[in-house]
Amino acid sequence: MDSLTQIVLGAAVGEAVLGKKVGNRAMLWGAVAGTIPDLDVLTRFFTDTVTAIEWHRGFSHSIFFSIVFAPIFGWLVWKLNRKSEANFKDWSWLFFWGLFTHPILDAFTTWGTQLFWPFKTRLAFQNIFVIDPLYTIPFLVFLILAMCQKKTSPKRRKYNRSGLIVSSSYLLLTLILKGIAYQKFTNSLEKQGIVYKAIDTRPTPFNTILWTANIDAGDAYLIGNYSFFDSDEIDFTSYPKNHNLLGELETNDKVVRLIDIAEGWFTITEKDGTLFFNDLRFGLISLDPYEEQFAFTYRLNLENDIIQVIEEPKYDTDAKKLFSALWERVWGN
Repeated sequence: MDSLTQIVLGAAVGEAVLGKKVGNRAMLWGAVAGTIPDLDVLTRFFTDTVTAIEWHRGFSHSIFFSIVFAPIFGWLVWKLNRKSEANFKDWSWLFFWGLFTHPILDAFTTWGTQLFWPFKTRLAFQNIFVIDPLYTIPFLVFLILAMCQKKTSPKRRKYNRSGLIVSSSYLLLTLILKGIAYQKFTNSLEKQGIVYKAIDTRPTPFNTILWTANIDAGDAYLIGNYSFFDSDEIDFTSYPKNHNLLGELETNDKVVRLIDIAEGWFTITEKDGTLFFNDLRFGLISLDPYEEQFAFTYRLNLENDIIQVIEEPKYDTDAKKLFSALWERVWGN
């Protein structure tokens, strides 16, 4: 999830673990704990694109990391707060839950997380977008209400508990919504007589009303959108896989790793003699049925028999255009 959401979750968890003893400092250090796993994004400054993608939500988002580093961070904070009621064990427990709940929440997003690192299995339930105001805003309101109470106040615990319950309930609701959307997609495919090998569903950005699906139809992928306000049949747009364009590059180490990262959901396009690797898991940059640009596209530059993988930039204008189209499409076709 986005940084603000992880800060709110971490602060709420910190309050639940240690708020009675140290008050708002529990929220502060809980927020820090909830932020630490995402510091793995800094690896992009020290390594190549593919390795940085592999490392993101890897080691720092694992149970192993939570267990090993919780007592280390706990000891450091204990040293800084020796006069507080909390002891070394208390701070370690706060950091464990702050570090652990971060990847648990991330597992519900499209990108997922390697919770069981060093095993490569990536959990990605894909039932919530990385930024979802309906999850974050109510949670934040309850956290602020709790923060304004004295540490011994029953209201403080009530507000914090309410935030955790409301946010968790919404997360469970999105799983139900995903199941309903999945049924709508499969029923529509059956009605239209479309034969497929696999289907992958997820919510569109910032909401859980409009859902999208990638369908493996053999030589091409189909992409369709469904809103709970839709009245017409789902339209599916075809995108050729073009995997054959890779040629000998199909066995190149970096390309093989990109394919593994995308879990096989990718297309290859060619422009001016340059190949582009498109990760389908995060969709297109717009809802235009003629759109060919994907949110995550990587240019494959071949120089002196060495492949350079370069992520194509995204622009603010693309985000504004997509947000406007989403707002219109979410209300139905």
